Amino acid sequence: MKKLSVLFAAVIMVVSVSMAKAQKLATVDLMGVLNAMPEKKKADTDIKAFLDAKQAEIKKKTDAAQTKFQQYQAEAAKKTAEENTAREAEMKKLGEEIQQMQEKAQKDLQAKQDVAFGPIEKKLNDAIEKVAKANGYEFIMDANAGALVYKAGADATAAVKKELGIN
Repeated sequence: MKKLSVLFAAVIMVVSVSMAKAQKLATVDLMGVLNAMPEKKKADTDIKAFLDAKQAEIKKKTDAAQTKFQQYQAEAAKKTAEENTAREAEMKKLGEEIQQMQEKAQKDLQAKQDVAFGPIEKKLNDAIEKVAKANGYEFIMDANAGALVYKAGADATAAVKKELGIN
């Protein structure tokens, strides 16, 4: 298995080197570009304000539930079994409401991020594509993550499969 891993890595390295020589390759610091975009800065500020508001709302409900729980604990010895059972059910319901608030806040946050960052991502991708075409780059990779950002060149998958005898 280890020999197969080494062989695979060697094949990938050979293919990568030959592809890099054949095509124009460039890198881009995606996070650096994104963080410099005014739209991203505004979106980050809006998202943070939204998140802070949701967290404050949840904290207020949690604090109220905690206060009620402490009150119920202090009074439990003086109450009947039925009253304590009803109070336990009420506390359980409050806990479920808080859990639902947290889940809804998470979904709302994700939706807000999608709406806020979608146009920014599209603008960045359009700019990368325009730069790639203008400079004849066939591949652009993220300088930090090593991920492929833009691809216009040939795909060597079929050639590698043929070399390995895979159909």
